[in-house]
Amino acid sequence: MINPSKIKEGGMEYSLGNYNGEEMIYDFKKILIYLEAKGKLLFGQQFRIYPEDHGLIHRLCNYFIRDPKNCGKYKLNPDKGLLLSGPVGCGKTSLMKLLRYLVPHQRSYEVIPCRNIVFGFNHIGYKIIEDYGSNSFLCFDDMGVEPLGKYYGKDCNVIGEIMLSRYELFLEHKVKTHVTTNLNAEELEEKYGSRVRSRMRQLFNLVAFEPDSIDKRK
Repeated sequence: MINPSKIKEGGMEYSLGNYNGEEMIYDFKKILIYLEAKGKLLFGQQFRIYPEDHGLIHRLCNYFIRDPKNCGKYKLNPDKGLLLSGPVGCGKTSLMKLLRYLVPHQRSYEVIPCRNIVFGFNHIGYKIIEDYGSNSFLCFDDMGVEPLGKYYGKDCNVIGEIMLSRYELFLEHKVKTHVTTNLNAEELEEKYGSRVRSRMRQLFNLVAFEPDSIDKRK
């Protein structure tokens, strides 16, 4: 039987809380210890979790573990995806790459830079939109700063079109989509239009870093 309270990483075993055979009781302090250790393995010894981000990470962890009480408190719907927004360098991408390891018993997702998707579109065309509108669980990283797509001289808002496809997937098959972005809601609407923004409201839970969050890359 899998014990979700224990995770092994780099020869060490980390406890995430207590499991009584039926119910898992997570301990946020233990989760932070595990996430920092896993972050160092993924991103290097310079990785750290900053105390000022604990509140945001607590919300994200409760979303991933699907804690009904705290999801209700934070107005998070665990059946919808995440839209994680914040300033450049605040740690959005790292957190989305890291938090999927917290729940290895759940279906994971791949983190894909939006720029790479557009470059793929420019090379092979509309098949890219079809591919990323598939049943895969995906996180679209750095949405909003990618260039406009161009294929055989025709412009295409590639990520906007993919979001419309992902919306249909969510309605029909409950396939989740996650996004990281530096843009706010008004900037996203300006980039993708009101139709896409309207669907994004139904696709995502919005979780945001504080606007003055520090650039952790410096």
